[in-house]
Amino acid sequence: MNSHAVYTILDLIGTFVFAISGAVAARQRRLDLFGIVVIAFMVACGGGIVRDVCIGAIPPAGLSNWRYLATALAASAVTILAYPQVRRLRQPVLFFDAIGLGLFAVSGAQKALTYGHNAELAILLGVVSAVGGGVMRDVVLSRVPAILEREIYASAALFGAAVQVGFAYAGWTDWWTPWFATLACVLVRLASLRYGWRLPVFQGRRAAETRDNS
Repeated sequence: MNSHAVYTILDLIGTFVFAISGAVAARQRRLDLFGIVVIAFMVACGGGIVRDVCIGAIPPAGLSNWRYLATALAASAVTILAYPQVRRLRQPVLFFDAIGLGLFAVSGAQKALTYGHNAELAILLGVVSAVGGGVMRDVVLSRVPAILEREIYASAALFGAAVQVGFAYAGWTDWWTPWFATLACVLVRLASLRYGWRLPVFQGRRAAETRDNS
């Protein structure tokens, strides 16, 4: 299996799991069938579309390749038909979102490298690929996007993208490298949820004094 096939598989798996997270979130908000499909597609392909526009891959794969729409539709159908089983997972949106986060961070960074961009931009676009769809979902569903809170979300995507770019620059292009980078991102995200890791908040002097005096 060549590297192009590996990253295509990563992208489609990421599309599927991100679409499930979007469909579950839409179902929890009691949207109708059309709304569920729209949110699922938005989460699954939104970040990738933004990435493709930024790197000059026009038209974006999410709009020009039928596989992405078909994958999002399949994930929506699975979520609707098997919703009782999906609900049994603890916080299913966060679980599937973490998997999609890692898959898209890695495939997005690698696609940017393939189009000749430098390491810094590749890592940035890996993060955009990973968090873009989730931000769109949260905005449409009137939720605070995870990247604007203290959660380790975009940071986990940045870590996974950086690992993948590091492998590429080191000349390690074996089949296992993207899976390792994906796993690194997913584990950081899931561990942060499990153990309550948060990014530090920098407070002004007055806020700190108020807290100390209380």
